[in-house]
Amino acid sequence: MSQTPTDSEDIKPAKAVPSAEDVRSLGEIIRDTRNLSAKQVGEILEYQRINGLKFGEAAIALGLATPDDVLHALSKQFNYAYGGQETQNSSPELVVLAQPFGHQAEAFRAMRAQILMRTQPTAEEGAPTKKRALAVLSATTGDGKTFFAANLAVAFAQLGQRTLIIDADLRGPRLHEVFDLASGTGLAGLLSGRRGESVIKPAKGVPNLFVLPVGISPPNPLELLEGPAFGLLLMELLTKFDHVIIDTPAASFGADGLVVAARCGLALVIARKDQNSIEAVQSLVGSLHATQAAVVGVVMNEF
Repeated sequence: MSQTPTDSEDIKPAKAVPSAEDVRSLGEIIRDTRNLSAKQVGEILEYQRINGLKFGEAAIALGLATPDDVLHALSKQFNYAYGGQETQNSSPELVVLAQPFGHQAEAFRAMRAQILMRTQPTAEEGAPTKKRALAVLSATTGDGKTFFAANLAVAFAQLGQRTLIIDADLRGPRLHEVFDLASGTGLAGLLSGRRGESVIKPAKGVPNLFVLPVGISPPNPLELLEGPAFGLLLMELLTKFDHVIIDTPAASFGADGLVVAARCGLALVIARKDQNSIEAVQSLVGSLHATQAAVVGVVMNEF
């Protein structure tokens, strides 16, 4: 298996809680972002002193900064990926990145915590631990499966751990659109024996997050996923990344998702409120149990 383009990168640990000196640099970050003059900074400091506000609050009150500027400054201090208005415009589905303090982002962080608690490997009786990837599945199209997979990947990357999201929906790939990436060569090419540079791409504006898109959709998706190359590739990637999340086609298209889940070992099922029947979801979960993949949960998408 050829080296991935990310092999040579230094793996940086998550930053510790910022010190008092780091916190005091908030004003400097806002000053540099807005290119404020010394006079404007002085006006902010005076307004801050008189009104008992924080620097960012005073800057917003005087019209010298925006709430987005303050969130950007905080993200810099705490090493926390934040996309701001640019991300909302280019990739509106990435709510964890564009709206990190909204209720949807909080829901994804809660799911991240649940997944970690249920899937962290433990050594029993001296046996070695085994990392597993997480396949995201749904019964039908339009359930929000890609939306969930992409935002979960951002949430895991925000922990400061190397995270890879793979688009294994060889029938209708969308992750390259969600992350605003050129499709080019991708998973389909790797599984069919072709090689290419920069197959795994860093996600824009999200440290620690990488994307493996489909590339060109093949005429034989299920055969490629069932072949030995996919299992070997997944084993190699699990040694290079802390978390691997895989988007799959809806079960209504065939057995692709089940095949991927069997190779991953973990599965998360997405259902949409008022759209999926209980029978369809139960059938999918039952099929997953037959693959011996552990179902970490079923999520009801209300949006």
